[in-house]
Amino acid sequence: MILEVDVRHRFGAFTLDVQFATDGRLTVLFGRSGAGKTSLANIIGGLLRPDYGRISVDGRELVDTDRRLFVPRHRRRVGYVFQEARLFPHLSVRQNLLYGRWFTPAAERRERLDHVAELLDIGHLLQRGPALLSGGEKQRVAIGRALLASPQLLIMDEPLASLDEGLKAEIIPYIERLRDEASVPIIYVSHSVPEVTRLATTMVLLDHGKIAAAGPLAEIMGRADLVELTGHYEAGASIEMHVAGHDETYDLTILRSPAGELRIPRMEIAIDAALRVRIRARDVMLALAPPDGVSALNVLLGRVTEIAAGDGPVADVRVDLAGQALQARVTRLTLDRLGLAPEQAIYAIIKTVALDRNSLGPIRPRSESVNLDEITL
Repeated sequence: MILEVDVRHRFGAFTLDVQFATDGRLTVLFGRSGAGKTSLANIIGGLLRPDYGRISVDGRELVDTDRRLFVPRHRRRVGYVFQEARLFPHLSVRQNLLYGRWFTPAAERRERLDHVAELLDIGHLLQRGPALLSGGEKQRVAIGRALLASPQLLIMDEPLASLDEGLKAEIIPYIERLRDEASVPIIYVSHSVPEVTRLATTMVLLDHGKIAAAGPLAEIMGRADLVELTGHYEAGASIEMHVAGHDETYDLTILRSPAGELRIPRMEIAIDAALRVRIRARDVMLALAPPDGVSALNVLLGRVTEIAAGDGPVADVRVDLAGQALQARVTRLTLDRLGLAPEQAIYAIIKTVALDRNSLGPIRPRSESVNLDEITL
C-alpha cells in the first residue's frame, strides 16, 4: 500500500501544509501538541475537507480538489480508532464488533470475526456488555470493530492516550501484532516517544503544521538535529537485533547484530528471534578507547556522524554502528574534553539494566519471532 498526501488547510492563524508518501506498515504522525497531527489524520480519514489537496491510496484517489473530488468518509474504506473506545453501550461485544461489517459490501469483507477475536484475544468477551470491560479491553474491541469493516487503511488517533501505564503495556503488544500480522496498513497519531519507538516503521514528524522530516523510524529518531522535536528526555534510537543465545550462569540474554553485541536481563525467548531494541540517549556513555574496569557490559564500536550542541549544558551525538544509528547525550564539557568530531572512532557504553521489557519489540510476525506476552525479564 502506498499512501500519498499533499494537502493545505487553514485553521484561523494556523496553516497545515503537508506533503509525504509512505508504504510503511505503521506510519506514525508525530509531533508536539498543536503540530497538526489529528487535523492531518482527519483529512486523510475524510472527517475534514481540505482547502487544497490530493490524497490517494494505492492509486485510488480519495481527494483531488482540482477536480472537485472528495470521496465521503463512509466510502473511503478507512477504519478509525479514537482515544476513547466509543462502543455502543446497548450492544454486546459481538454486536459492536460486527457493526462496521454491516456497512461493508459482502464481496469486500476480508476479515472474519473469529480471526479478529483471536488476533486481539477478545473471544472470551463476545457476550459481555461494554460496561463490564476494562479500559484496555474496550480499546481492543474498538480496534476489532474497525478491522472487521475490512478497511484499506486504519487510522489510530492516540489510542493509548486515555489509558494508564499498566493498560498501555497491555495494549501495545496487540498493536504490534496488528502491525505484523494484519494486512491493513496503519496511520498512528502520537506524541509519545516510547510508543513511537516501539511501534512505528515510518515516521512523519510535524512541526507547526509542516513536515520537519519523514522516513524510516530509525533514521528520524537517530538524527541529533531533530532532538528538539522528538523530545529531549526520551530521545534515543532503535537498533534491530536478534537473540544469539542465553547466559545461563548470569541469567542474561545475548543480542547480536552488525552493530555489535548486547547483554540484557534474561528473556525466555527463542534463539534467532528478531527484536527492535530502544536505547535512550541518556543511557549511553562515550569513550575514546575500550573501557577497562567499568560495570557496564555493553560496549559498541562506532563512529561519530553528527553533533548537535546548543547553548545549554548538554549536547547530542549521533553514532553510526555499522549502518545503524545510536544517539548519546553528553555535556558540552565532555565534547571539549574528548575532542569529539565527525568521523571520529568512538566506543558507546550501555548499561545492561537500562534495557528493560519496555525497550523491546518484535520486528517480524510473532510466528517467526517472538511473543512479547511470554517475555520474562
